[in-house]
Amino acid sequence: MSKTLALLHTTPVTVGAMSELAARELPGVRVINLLDDSLLKDVIAAGGVTAAVEARMRAYFEQARVAGADAVLCCCSSVGDVVDRARAEAPIPLLRIDEPMAVEAVQSGRRIGVIATVRTTLEPTVGLIRRKAQELGRAVDVEPVLVQGAFAALSAGDGAAHDRLVKEALIALLKRSDVVVLAQASIARVLAALEQPPAIPVLTSPLSGLKAAGAILAE
Repeated sequence: MSKTLALLHTTPVTVGAMSELAARELPGVRVINLLDDSLLKDVIAAGGVTAAVEARMRAYFEQARVAGADAVLCCCSSVGDVVDRARAEAPIPLLRIDEPMAVEAVQSGRRIGVIATVRTTLEPTVGLIRRKAQELGRAVDVEPVLVQGAFAALSAGDGAAHDRLVKEALIALLKRSDVVVLAQASIARVLAALEQPPAIPVLTSPLSGLKAAGAILAE
């Protein structure tokens, strides 16, 4: 019997790319996409995850299970801490898309640059990396970079302006890091716009997150 993976999205930007990637990396796995773009908006407006947002996410986890999901992969780092709190009592595995990336970053170097376009994504990602460093006994220096104006441009439909702003910030961060983490799945596409491949690792969450989900489904 084939396995089913539910992908929980907080922005429509990630739906198409994640579905295509899942089709390529997890052949034979049935994918369910759950999208609520008000979740991220509410988190940004409140400056963090609210009780109402957490309650809705837990309801989506349950709906995914009812729909036949064998695991749920949360595709938004801004709400990843909800996954951490809910997974212990969940009847199916709940996964963070950014967790494998955080582990790889800690294992890749001491100076870790983290880039994001939303503060509510940047702070949880930095926190996750520091927790993983502590768990693994690694000393790291984390430099967070928030790209001002990029998220607003993307939300307004100006993908070119978004990509330009992120690219400029990324190029600067590469010069002073051992490894760079792109904190949002939505900014991974900027790598393709670089004139030359980065000289250091630049980590994105979609591929590593899906591979980790595939490993869980295969158990």
